[in-house]
Amino acid sequence: MNDLHLPSSPLLPARRRLLAGSVLSAGAVMLLAGRDALAKAAGTDAAADTGILNIALTLEHEAINAYQLGAGSGLLQKPVLDIAVRFQADHKAHRDALVATIRKLGGTPVAELKPEDYARSLKAETLKSQADVLDLAARLELGATHAYLSVIPSFKDAQLAKVSGRLAADEAYHWTLLNNALGRALPATALSFGA
Repeated sequence: MNDLHLPSSPLLPARRRLLAGSVLSAGAVMLLAGRDALAKAAGTDAAADTGILNIALTLEHEAINAYQLGAGSGLLQKPVLDIAVRFQADHKAHRDALVATIRKLGGTPVAELKPEDYARSLKAETLKSQADVLDLAARLELGATHAYLSVIPSFKDAQLAKVSGRLAADEAYHWTLLNNALGRALPATALSFGA
C-alpha cells in the first residue's frame, strides 16, 4: 500500500490543523534545543509558544499511549515488541523536551489523559493482531510526520525549521520501519511526506 494520506485519528486532525499555521518564537526554539542563554537574547512569545508546544505535546502523549497499548496487548512478537518499546522511548524523549521547554516559558504542560481515554479514542478494541497494532502505530507516525512538516514553511527562523524537521525525521523513520514490517511498499515517488 503506497497510500500516504493523513490517518484518521480522533485527536490528530484538529491538532494538525492547529499546528499548520503556528510559528514558535526564536526564544522558544532555543529553549527546545537546550540553548537557554540564546533563548534569553532572542526573546519569546510565551503564551503563543506554550500553546503551540502543548499541541505538539498532545501528539507525543498520544503516541506514547498508543505504543503502550500495543506493548500491553500481548499481540506483539518479541522483535517487534522491542522496536515498539524503542519508538515509545523516542516519543518520551520528545515529550520530555517539550515539557521542559513549556515550563521554561512559564507555561503549564498539557496533562496526559488517562490510559482508558487513549484506548477509547484509538479504538483499542479493534486491535486483534500484531498487524493491527503496527497499522495503528504507522498511521499515527505518518500523521505526526505530516504535522511537524506542515509548520516548517511558516518559520522565519531557521532554528524553528530545524527543530520541527528533526521531530519529523524521527516520525518518518518510525513510519518507514513500521510500514516495512507490515510488508507495505515504500512510497512510489519522491517528496511523498508533508504534501
